[in-house]
Amino acid sequence: MSDPTQPTTGDDPTAPAGTPGPAGPAGPAGTSAGTSSGRAEPTGGRTLADPADEVTEINPDVDIAPEDIGVPVVSEGERLLEVDEVTLRFGGVVALNEVSFHINKGEILGLIGPNGAGKTTCFNVMTGVYQPTSGGVRYLGKPLGKRKKYQITKLGIARTFQNIRLFANMTALENVLVGVDAHHSTGVVSAMFRLPKHRREEGQGYARALELLTFMGLDGKADELARNLPYGDQRRLEIARALATSPQLLCLDEPAAGFNPAEKAKLMELIRTIRDQGYTVLLIEHDMKLVMGVTDRIVVLEFGRKIAEGSPAEIRDNPAVIAAYLGVDEEDAS
Repeated sequence: MSDPTQPTTGDDPTAPAGTPGPAGPAGPAGTSAGTSSGRAEPTGGRTLADPADEVTEINPDVDIAPEDIGVPVVSEGERLLEVDEVTLRFGGVVALNEVSFHINKGEILGLIGPNGAGKTTCFNVMTGVYQPTSGGVRYLGKPLGKRKKYQITKLGIARTFQNIRLFANMTALENVLVGVDAHHSTGVVSAMFRLPKHRREEGQGYARALELLTFMGLDGKADELARNLPYGDQRRLEIARALATSPQLLCLDEPAAGFNPAEKAKLMELIRTIRDQGYTVLLIEHDMKLVMGVTDRIVVLEFGRKIAEGSPAEIRDNPAVIAAYLGVDEEDAS
């Protein structure tokens, strides 16, 4: 069985369709032709849209709480996942060096660090892409061991990707249905003969997919091909597909990449709402304003080692973190 959260080889994640049109003619020196507000006006007399007006609005009142997928549910505040002294080597390169941290049920944990710190590599170990050289990952108190990616998805861990990985030639609805199918138990024979159990699962899955698209504000684009969606909507669609697997732990890998400030503000609202609906969130992100504004705790990596862990306020003033980001000695940063 393939991993329901990953497209097959050859699918093009694609950039958002369309590019901005040419700017309008220049006005007098030092000014631009436009309205009295000073906003540039393209040829044809149309004013440029405010990016904040083009951000898709979510529907936070839609109930998208995780469905029962037959795995134990821990209480709020208890440890959901533990990374225990994980080391990962690629030949002579140590990508992760005895990294340890945990994620509590119901929290938003940030995983940050400079480029090349090992953040996505850590995600890949947690989701079964890589097997650690030593150490291990425990989920719900049990080792993940050598489980395959789709088996980890079935246990309740879902992720998005740094580079969008949608099924480009499938509709938005079909992409979410792929995630829903992760927990369906009927097979080829049931589908061929349209047996009652298959019809029941198909109907429930369709309703769940539409529910998630409505929550994301994408219900009006359910029948559009993923490749034709704007970039921000592609990001939201990938999150919807991950949520469709009914995870207890949602891992977001740089979800704000390429977003403008208005989109980032809406993303913070989205992440908080997802947590409030019963999910636990692990967030990799480079935008410090977003991380500091939305997380409960933060773990910092540098060159594959954990150098700090604490609340956003503690991390903001940590000399080791400041040194890692500014490239100065720890003594100079303190």
